[in-house]
Amino acid sequence: MRTSLCYVLSLSLFASCAAAPQGAHVDGLNPGFAGDILALQKDLIDGEVTGSNMILVAGKDGELYRHVQNSGKRGDRDITAETLFPIWSMSKPITIVAMMTLFEQGKFSFDDPVSKYIPCFANLQVVDGDGVRPAMKPLLVEHLMSHRSGYGYYVMGGGSTEMPAPPAYDLPHPNQTRFNDLQEFCEVAAEQPLMFEPGADFLYGMNQAILGRVVEVLSGMSFADYLQQQIFGPLEMSSTSFVLDDDRRARLQPLWINLEIAQVVEGLPPPGGTIKGFTTLLNELTYSPSSEAHFGGEGLISCPADYARFCQMLVGGGVYKGRRVLSQDSIDRMTAPKSRDIFAPVNGGGMDMGYSVFVMRDAAGEGTKTPVGAFGWSGYHNTHFWIDPKNELFTLFITRAREFDFGIPRRLRAAVYGAVER
Repeated sequence: MRTSLCYVLSLSLFASCAAAPQGAHVDGLNPGFAGDILALQKDLIDGEVTGSNMILVAGKDGELYRHVQNSGKRGDRDITAETLFPIWSMSKPITIVAMMTLFEQGKFSFDDPVSKYIPCFANLQVVDGDGVRPAMKPLLVEHLMSHRSGYGYYVMGGGSTEMPAPPAYDLPHPNQTRFNDLQEFCEVAAEQPLMFEPGADFLYGMNQAILGRVVEVLSGMSFADYLQQQIFGPLEMSSTSFVLDDDRRARLQPLWINLEIAQVVEGLPPPGGTIKGFTTLLNELTYSPSSEAHFGGEGLISCPADYARFCQMLVGGGVYKGRRVLSQDSIDRMTAPKSRDIFAPVNGGGMDMGYSVFVMRDAAGEGTKTPVGAFGWSGYHNTHFWIDPKNELFTLFITRAREFDFGIPRRLRAAVYGAVER
C-alpha cells in the first residue's frame, strides 16, 4: 500500500541515499525503471554532466521512486530539504497557470491584443530583411502564451528564425540589472522588432516575462503577490519566490559548470579551454529583494518539495488536497498543441508546444515509450518535469548544472518508460 504523497514529500523526499530505492510495478512503465534511473543519476555525476541531483516519480496516491544522489565532490553540497534551486524556465508553466486562473475569472480573452492591457505594445515593428516595418497584425495574448509572438532570446532550434545566443546586454531579454519593474521591461521590449508577424511561427522567447505584467494589470496586484495568493499559498509552496535574502541565498545550491570556451572572453581561458567546477558566482539574475522585475519566464527560486506539489496539482486535474486550484478545462487548453515538432533537430520531432509546455505526440523521435499527451518543461540549469496523464504520475528532476543538456530529459524518459530504436 503506497503512502500519502503529502507525507512522502514532507518526511522522506530527502532520505539518505545509502539504500537504493525500489520502484513499484506500474503498467506502462519500464519494469526496471528504478535501477535504470539510479544508474542514470550516478552516470550524470560520473560523466561530469551534473553535480548532486534528485529525482521523484510519483502518482496521485504516493511515490514510485525517490532518490537523492549526492556527488560528494569538493565544492558541491548535499541536497537537503532546505536546498533552493533556480528553476529558470520551469517558472513558465507557473506563469501560465496564473494566467489560466485569471481566464477562469473572466478577466481576458486569448484573442485580446496585448496592447489592451499594456499600451506600449500597440505599434510594434517586425524585422524585414536588413530593416524593419510596422507589424500588420496585433500581438495577442495567445501569442505570448504559446511562444508565437516573434520575441525570442536564445538559439533553441525550431521555427524559421533564430536569435543570437546568448542575447546581447542591450537586448530586452530579462535582465534584473537593467529593469526595476515589469512595466519598465515591457516598454523596452515593445521597442524591439519582432522576428516575424505575431502568430506566424514558433520562437522560444521572453513571452512569459511580458505575461507577468499582464497578470499585474488584470489582477491589480504585483505579480509576486498574485502568485502567492493563487498558487504558492494554496499549494503550500512556502520556499518558492523571486527573492533571495541573505538566509535564502545561503541555501542556494552551487552551480556545476562544465563549459567549453568558444571565444576569447576577458579573464577566461582562451578558445578551446574549459571552465569546470562548482561556483556560487554565476547566478545571472540578481534575485534582489528590492527589485520588482519579477520575470515569469525564468525568475523563480524553488525547492523539490514545492515544485512536486505544483506537479501533484496538475496530475490531480487541478486539485490539491481537495482544493481546486485550476479547472481540468484549463489544463486541457494549456496542453492543446499550438506549434508542431518544436526543437526537432535535437529531439527528433513528435513534440509539440501548448501554452509553454511541451506536449508529446509521438515519442519515437526521441527514442522512448513516453505516452501520448505527456506534458512538461525544463529549466536552463537542467531542471526537468513532466506530467503523465495516462499513468496519472509525474516525474521531477532537480539539479543545478550548465550547460543545458537536451539529452537529460530524453534519458530520463527512456529510464522511466523504456527506450526504442530510432
